[in-house]
Amino acid sequence: MRRLLQAPNLAIAAMWVDTLREAGITASVERQFLSGAAGQLPPDQCLPEIWIAHEEQEGAARVLLEQLQSLPQRRWLCSCGEMVEGGFESCWNCGRAMP
Repeated sequence: MRRLLQAPNLAIAAMWVDTLREAGITASVERQFLSGAAGQLPPDQCLPEIWIAHEEQEGAARVLLEQLQSLPQRRWLCSCGEMVEGGFESCWNCGRAMP
């Protein structure tokens, strides 16, 4: 088994592992229950970790995780002049729906 990286939280770790598994990479989340020990242990030691079972899949796994971490954000300009970013489907300023 090989450790790839730490995730900022358990939800993101689970999403990353699911994506790796869908790509045929045997992956798991480790340290998923350590968040409750933060304070007794250093916080950076309590973050969930992504591990893969087969070292030969490391390259493909790293590429896939890099792509997941750098997804382009959707941006659109509302007719009220507000630039709306992220996954919003309506303008936060005026409430108009995304064109």
